[in-house]
Amino acid sequence: MHYGYIGLGNLGGHCAARLAQAGFGLSVHDLDRTQAAPCIALGAAWADSPADLAGAVDHVITCLPSPAVTAQVLDQILTQMRPGATWIEMSTLGRDDVLAFAERASAHGVRMLELPVTGGVHLAARGEITMLPGGDVDLVELHMPALEAMGNRVFHIGPLGSASIIKVITNMLAFIHLKASAEALMLAKRGGLDLGQAWAAIQASSGNSFVHETEGALILNGSYDIGFNIDLALKDLGFALGFGREFGVPLDLASATEQTYVAARAAYGGSAESPMIARLLEDLLDTDLRAEGFPARLE
Repeated sequence: MHYGYIGLGNLGGHCAARLAQAGFGLSVHDLDRTQAAPCIALGAAWADSPADLAGAVDHVITCLPSPAVTAQVLDQILTQMRPGATWIEMSTLGRDDVLAFAERASAHGVRMLELPVTGGVHLAARGEITMLPGGDVDLVELHMPALEAMGNRVFHIGPLGSASIIKVITNMLAFIHLKASAEALMLAKRGGLDLGQAWAAIQASSGNSFVHETEGALILNGSYDIGFNIDLALKDLGFALGFGREFGVPLDLASATEQTYVAARAAYGGSAESPMIARLLEDLLDTDLRAEGFPARLE
């Protein structure tokens, strides 16, 4: 089976590379051709445009930064894709976007599978990210070998639109946990504790979280480098708060966290790394959260 992959950023580049390593036929495209170098080194073919890619492959995967960009790419690929082909969308989208895009694809004889993922860029690099497909059962089964090449756990959430909800929920929780971890580490620092020991004690406690273990370490090493920026966090929090209004669920913690990210964007810009929200506390209290012994990046 020959896949085309469009969007080779922090996440997409790793997922595409896993397909190539697993032996799938692969063609790739990105606005920045240099992003394709690792995949090309693994045997992937370069396509000069999304349209060229779509006409040369069995199925197309996209991993893009926003619904607007997805819509632009969709304009280019749908007329070139083969009838009966699958479009697999890995971007984080709102449910209404997913359903509208699926309707557009269906008009061209193309079926859609939504495939948000969760776990972080470092897990994507190892092929250990969690895949959250939404769509028809037969499509999930058809593409299961590719899904298992990119990730180590696959949860079929339900019909189209379902996966967009769970993806937003997981991201909302991650952002809340990050805010909580930053505040906890600052309490430890201001309380005179050794930050490395405090981090390890929290890791071994009932207060631990995946975010504390990963992004908490990136706060302590000063890199904040998770491969996910503040603008993307605000986009996903916006989706979560929209679901809250639609489903009648008050999201107090998500609302407070969104305001923290708004303040971080004002201070550091939307392209700053998501864990930079901890920097707000550091600047406010003139207190550095560095600790010795933490690696510069997650591996």
